[in-house]
Amino acid sequence: MGLTIHYQLATTGDEARARELVHRLRQAALDLPFQHVGEIVELRGDQCDWRDRPKYDPHRWLLIQARTDLALPVTPAERRQGVRREMDVVPSYVIAFTTEPGDGCEQANFGLCRYPTEVSHPECGTRKTKLSGWSWRSFCKTHYASDPRCGGLPNFLRCHLGVVAILDEAQRLDCLAKVSDEGEFWETRSLERLTKEIGEQSAMLASVFGVLKDALGHPPNGSDIEAPIAAYPNFERLEAEGERLMPEQLKAMLKVLAKSDLLRGEDS
Repeated sequence: MGLTIHYQLATTGDEARARELVHRLRQAALDLPFQHVGEIVELRGDQCDWRDRPKYDPHRWLLIQARTDLALPVTPAERRQGVRREMDVVPSYVIAFTTEPGDGCEQANFGLCRYPTEVSHPECGTRKTKLSGWSWRSFCKTHYASDPRCGGLPNFLRCHLGVVAILDEAQRLDCLAKVSDEGEFWETRSLERLTKEIGEQSAMLASVFGVLKDALGHPPNGSDIEAPIAAYPNFERLEAEGERLMPEQLKAMLKVLAKSDLLRGEDS
């Protein structure tokens, strides 16, 4: 949960073209007041598999975002039940870099990848990926940059608008495929709307957490729920505002959910 920007990049051409685009995107990042902009990495073959990276490898999250999914066949009965089967498709070539927009904000990764034309599945055999050209699919959760301890609203706006500025550059370079901005700033360019959205989302997150926390009480097995929003210095004010905004039906549903085993861990 939390306000996030989702984005996809895509282009055609050779390695030199992809490399040039990534370098220009990185320069756009360097021109912004970001906390950190990493060096461009180029990885090939087994180097691109995030599963071979230890937990704290500096490139692991970048490579997790570089992977994509391939839909696998399901039976008609499974389809009617909404069952989906997917397998990881690891890129064969990655040109990318990591940024840290600011305190509290997730890393924002940008790059371009090539994927294999076919992959092997133990049950489904060889499958065509139908992936061609260069592409990138990623997201950046900017929400927790709004934590007052990180600088509050000004810090959030710096981070969120910075990510949008790089996507603007990608659009200018004709390598932007899609953007979904939960703050609606990409579409509207309205700071008023973005500010209102982050305030309401923070309030709703605080209220949801508060309702679940109260309903759970103190589970006998010691399990509990956690949320970054609970550490905000202004959590109680946000919770009160969210209580006002939250529909009664949602409050009732959360209380029922809290009484189930879904939030209490496997040992409940």
